[in-house]
Amino acid sequence: MPPKNRFAELLPEITAWRRDFHENPELLFEVHRTAGKVAELLRGFGCDEVVEGIGRTGVVGVIRGRTDSTGRVIGLRADMDALPIIEQTGVEYASKTPGKMHACGHDGHTAMLLGAAKYLAETRNFDGTAVVIFQPAEEGGGGGREMCADGMMGRFGIQEVYGMHNMPGIPVGHFAIRPGAMMAAADQFDITVTGKGGHAAKPHDCIDTTVVAAHIIVAAQTIASRTVDPLKQVVVSICTVATDSTAHNVIPQVVKMKGTVRTMDPAVQDQVEQRLKEIVEGTALALGAKAELNYQRGYPVTMNTEENTGFAAEVAQAVSGYVDTNTAPLMGAEDFSFMLNERPGAYIFLGNGDTAMVHHPAYNFDDNAIPFGASWYAGMVETRMPAA
Repeated sequence: MPPKNRFAELLPEITAWRRDFHENPELLFEVHRTAGKVAELLRGFGCDEVVEGIGRTGVVGVIRGRTDSTGRVIGLRADMDALPIIEQTGVEYASKTPGKMHACGHDGHTAMLLGAAKYLAETRNFDGTAVVIFQPAEEGGGGGREMCADGMMGRFGIQEVYGMHNMPGIPVGHFAIRPGAMMAAADQFDITVTGKGGHAAKPHDCIDTTVVAAHIIVAAQTIASRTVDPLKQVVVSICTVATDSTAHNVIPQVVKMKGTVRTMDPAVQDQVEQRLKEIVEGTALALGAKAELNYQRGYPVTMNTEENTGFAAEVAQAVSGYVDTNTAPLMGAEDFSFMLNERPGAYIFLGNGDTAMVHHPAYNFDDNAIPFGASWYAGMVETRMPAA
């Protein structure tokens, strides 16, 4: 089964939605224009219910099938927010807002799910209820967490939930998925090192915080190489270092560092947090300074349920014929993980072709992927809830 013919007919309209979203990017929870247009379109499609303000600025649409003999409810999710990046694509529909850009393809995700919603509202060729979820603040704001905390799953009776993300480097129309851990947990931390500042010519009168910080940076890398099982995935990166002095001849009193930890296993996540604390505090103590670690848990592991991964792969195979069912996990993070923590489901990648990588100023969503993605969204509803 190739992409549904209806999506070939709808492609110009869906593409126009996508490019409008691309021209008008919005960040985090401030997606008021985008969410407003999504809600307006859903009402125009004839959705049975459209609710705004879920998770602050999320939108949920409810589409009931022709019959409902089983009471089954399937959720489909897309993200709406952009990134604080200066666009360098040169396309005619480039961002009109300086410093903001749809550099991750959320404009495409939203447009594809809207296309699927229009088709499902037209045909209603399924037995049960489809819930289309348009989420704000995936890019660091935890919009998925906020929608779940707002009681979305229970309020709409969602039993399974599915999400999709475009992926450069995979051919357009091809899909990739895996059971279990698909994307990593993403934590972040701040380290503050306090010593005794002074003149750079008299280091013996100081407790040099830059030396302490350097030892911490090097020692932190032993977490991956000497603490965690080498068969487990872990990344510890210290990404910024700042002192309270900009002079060439001053040993600073304070050094502050920021970084991230990526893991695929909750037990490893706990292990890394504990070991990083020991390294930070112990290294500083050994060198006569003090150091404090502020560790914040972020997005959990994106964990695909095995059975639902199979369902998602079957629909993808029917749509395109090209599905990698054992794609390598990524150390990037995704807040669809919060929804998968509440309900069984799966997250799948859709090829975007040979383009710039997501989060790059030259990235652009390939509109040729739209019929494949929209067909997969709609196919998950029709396959999991076949008409009675």
